[in-house]
Amino acid sequence: MAYTIAFFGTKPYDESSFNDKNKEFGFEIRYYKGHLNKNNVLLTQGVDAVCIFVNDVADAEVIRIMAENGVKLLALRCAGFNNVDLNAAATAGITVVRVPAYSPYAVAEYTVALMLSLNRKIPRASWRTKDGNFSLHGLMGFDMHGKTAGIIGTGKIAKILIHILKGFGMNVLAYDLYPDYNFAREEQIVYTSLDELYHSSDIISLHCPLTEETKYLINDYSISKMKDGVMIINTGRGQLIHTNALIEGLKNKKIGSAGLDVYEEESEYFYEDQSDRIIDDDVLARLLSFNNVIVTSHQAFFTREAMENIAITTLQNIKDFINHKPLLNEVKR
Repeated sequence: MAYTIAFFGTKPYDESSFNDKNKEFGFEIRYYKGHLNKNNVLLTQGVDAVCIFVNDVADAEVIRIMAENGVKLLALRCAGFNNVDLNAAATAGITVVRVPAYSPYAVAEYTVALMLSLNRKIPRASWRTKDGNFSLHGLMGFDMHGKTAGIIGTGKIAKILIHILKGFGMNVLAYDLYPDYNFAREEQIVYTSLDELYHSSDIISLHCPLTEETKYLINDYSISKMKDGVMIINTGRGQLIHTNALIEGLKNKKIGSAGLDVYEEESEYFYEDQSDRIIDDDVLARLLSFNNVIVTSHQAFFTREAMENIAITTLQNIKDFINHKPLLNEVKR
């Protein structure tokens, strides 16, 4: 009998990617469109493993019910795991694995795309020309060459981003709890304090994990330390930024622009077509009203190569678990 996996929060592109790679593994996969939560966790009955994405909920109650249903493995097809109660999983005897890196190039390149789009007002220019308006008023940007980028977190994605930004001729300040000084010497960047990074950066880009220490890292106090007109980019996790503080900074012109591929309450909206609904999240609606803000739907990872890597790594994680092999991508409390 084939090993059975229940996939939650799936889209057609997930099914296409996983069905293609599953030809090499032979698992029985059941796809469900809805996000895993306490209301649909009963669908985990009769399956061996559960696979989830960033907006699924695997809290203590959901994990308890999954364990009662006989689930032994929770496979995340993403890098982040802040939506999983790891203590509950350990207590219930459910192993948790993830995909630590699917395509750092995809996210790094998308981060640069947000920077350029905001700086050179490309969305506004495109809207204007479609309406027959070819004026340049209000579209002035700045040379990125010679400016300073502050990068918070210097993992794989950030290192690729830094390499790209150095190609623009930018100065780079970095902050990380565990600095990689060899990398810093190679790329000629400077590790510094958060205060100095805030004070000196023209562009700040967030690439750190979401933890208790980094939650709302960008807040009223940290924004007050930044340069006037700073650009803030977040392709990491939504709760790295206190959104109301960001909005206040945009209103008083302290923040010149913001590029957000994530949002702290995104699970109600992202990855779904909401075009026939009124957005009743007042904070998100306010963000979308700024012409110097770009909000996209958590798509920085979304390249052909990344989807292939996600599928292969997820299915290999599951195969290694079945065969009692060392789990290189296990997440422990």
